[in-house]
Amino acid sequence: MMRFGILGYGGIAQRFVGDSAQVREAEITVIASRTEAKQKAAASAVKTAQIVDQYDACLSSPNVDCVYIALPHLMHKEMAMAALAQHKHVLVEKPMAVTLAECESMVAAAEFNGKHLMVGHNMRFDPVHRRAKELLEAGVIGDIITFRTTIGNAGPEGWSPDRDAWFFDKDKAAMGALSDLGIHKLDLLQYLTGQTVIETTAKVMTLNKHDDHGHFIGVDDNALCILRMNGGAVGTLAASWTVYGKECNSTCLYGTKGIMLIYSDPGAPIVVRDMSNTSTAYSFEASTRSGVIDEFVDALEQNREPEVSGKEALSTMRAIFGSIKSSEIGRTVSVNTSFVNHL
Repeated sequence: MMRFGILGYGGIAQRFVGDSAQVREAEITVIASRTEAKQKAAASAVKTAQIVDQYDACLSSPNVDCVYIALPHLMHKEMAMAALAQHKHVLVEKPMAVTLAECESMVAAAEFNGKHLMVGHNMRFDPVHRRAKELLEAGVIGDIITFRTTIGNAGPEGWSPDRDAWFFDKDKAAMGALSDLGIHKLDLLQYLTGQTVIETTAKVMTLNKHDDHGHFIGVDDNALCILRMNGGAVGTLAASWTVYGKECNSTCLYGTKGIMLIYSDPGAPIVVRDMSNTSTAYSFEASTRSGVIDEFVDALEQNREPEVSGKEALSTMRAIFGSIKSSEIGRTVSVNTSFVNHL
């Protein structure tokens, strides 16, 4: 039985609690929140857990084996380092941290303390994406030449149950739509293609979101990236917090033998079209679980690296920071190569 301590109790932590209830080997023993309303909500949701108002009380608890960090981005590194120093395994929400140096220090701390660090990139655990990966590895569309992927919604004020304003605060979130949504697609693209991003040409912008005073929010609400992979594939990624209607979430892969459309057809999550334009549709039962806690617990039980270890997530974070840098300087930025210095 893996005993979890949770830091923070916003919308994403509440989903984690729901997922954990379906994992027999996981038990939530401590929940830490500095907000009284969230403390009450946590006590109501997990009646067997100890509710504390200080993060240190969770980190030092002898009843906690691993810590789930669901706090504002700026706190990820500090809390992860503290948890690892207390010899706890760490599952941290994305983005892993707000600078590459912070991310690398977290990976080093996990190795030094002999503990596992995982980042909550959940798209690769979607059964649809798992099946897509199998089909791609079987060669149904041949070698991937180009791709395009898009993800967008109306922003965190639409999905966060308590309308967490910190998402728009640069001092707490540091980054916006690119690190909230686009980061999922970056991890997914590398997973599906089996290739790593090595170049990004990006525009990271604030186009529409305003704060309560009518000023633009402090972080980006849209990002457009042209990505080049180390296996030769090239494509585009779009992430947006200004899709004021039905959410968009699709990925299209164009290969030497056909096309794969993922979440593009409402009737079938995967559609493969061959060179004669014959279509094959693949349907799946909808899954409401993220799959992240399942993978984390399984990795801990087997004492193996989680699929999205901190080290694995570094390539995605380099692409995120590289895209921000590209937008700032107005040119292409190289990432994930041995000659690239820290951004």
